[in-house]
Amino acid sequence: MQKINKTNVARLLDKAKIAYELVPYVVDENDLSATHVAAQLNEPVERVFKTLVLNGNKTGHFVCVIPADKEVDLKKAAKVSGNKNCELIHVKDLLQVTGYIRGGCSPVGMKRQLPTYFHSSFIDYDYVYVSAGQRGLQVKLAPDALRSYVNGEIDDLVGE
Repeated sequence: MQKINKTNVARLLDKAKIAYELVPYVVDENDLSATHVAAQLNEPVERVFKTLVLNGNKTGHFVCVIPADKEVDLKKAAKVSGNKNCELIHVKDLLQVTGYIRGGCSPVGMKRQLPTYFHSSFIDYDYVYVSAGQRGLQVKLAPDALRSYVNGEIDDLVGE
């Protein structure tokens, strides 16, 4: 069994006494999608969530955590975050804003805690997966523990 090095996400969850499991997967540089991650984990795609960073016209940056196979609805995201409109930030800005790279962005441990909104299905499960802060590693944990830790809100964030 390979040794998994703890990420900053894992250290923060340890400090907060939140139970989790680090789960490695094979990275495909040509497919960094969360649906690919779900397939690698052999888990239902509904349990794997991707972390998106958006910029609102009034509030600035905020985070949406949505199911791997869904797209964020920018109108809904703007509304729940108190903005008139919003857009996904450019990949080139991700590292500067969050400290993470594409394919390794986690709602835990960003450079500064941003307002975080979870899709309504997030709390339907006893466990979910989000990035552990680097490509090739997911963190499996109870959704409510994560939501409370980042002080996140639950809302409908995706289009049909």
